[in-house]
Amino acid sequence: MAGKNILFGKDPAFREGGGQYAPAPQYNQAFGQPQQGSPEQLNQMFMQPAATGHDTGRVSYRDIMNALTATLGTIMLIAAVVMAIPAVVGAVAGEDAEMAVRGLLFIATIIGLIGSLIFGIWGSFKRRGSAPLTMAYAVFEGLLLGGISSTFEMIYPGIVFQAVLATLAVVASILVLFRMGKLRSSPKLTKIFFVALGAYMIFSLVNLALIIFTQTNLRYGDFSWLGLAVGAFAVLLASYSLVLDLEAAQIAVNNGAERSIAWRVALGLALTVVWMYMEILRLLSILRD
Repeated sequence: MAGKNILFGKDPAFREGGGQYAPAPQYNQAFGQPQQGSPEQLNQMFMQPAATGHDTGRVSYRDIMNALTATLGTIMLIAAVVMAIPAVVGAVAGEDAEMAVRGLLFIATIIGLIGSLIFGIWGSFKRRGSAPLTMAYAVFEGLLLGGISSTFEMIYPGIVFQAVLATLAVVASILVLFRMGKLRSSPKLTKIFFVALGAYMIFSLVNLALIIFTQTNLRYGDFSWLGLAVGAFAVLLASYSLVLDLEAAQIAVNNGAERSIAWRVALGLALTVVWMYMEILRLLSILRD
């Protein structure tokens, strides 16, 4: 069965039963097929330690976790620095300086939005994983999240901490249930997921157009009930997307994909976690109102 995640598409690395994805690695004598020789030579070869993913060039769960930790860690670090700058400047130079910095922060947010879109889409269509590309996405995503979170925090003090905790709780629950085998995708659910995702994207585009041309937001104010429903629906979509991401990682490891694919998996997981965080942040802001 082909990989079901929209980010990974029909990449052989994420196709169940797809066999080996990467070219056969070059093994040294310790890990290769035994050559004809004396019993002592054969015994010495068999006594060598088993080849690991690092030795063979195949991706492992450790590779994926390392790439994901670097990606999410960079996003969180830059976002935290961006959020802290206005408060630090305000404490040192006064309120006027803080407001000036917040104006610059808006520009940084726009730059982060453009950069994260470019590198996120580029990474989504790139067949081989790329550490520089994924980390570039993480840097710009950190700018974007830092700017947005700073605005929400200024309006609703304490909301960012609540949103981070809620996101971690949801992600951790999904990871535990997935590891226990309680959460798995199915072809029928996946079809429903893609239809629902398309409907969500159409709603988001319509809402954006209304905000730009009529200053009407279908997720706040008189439409807060709709915002709550759409937000909860989006969190469910992001949760199922995370399950698809985890299955894609599992398939890639089972297929013996090349190690660089870990960065592509990390990009997919980071995109899903960021999406979930943003939806939870919106939900909490609606509840605050």
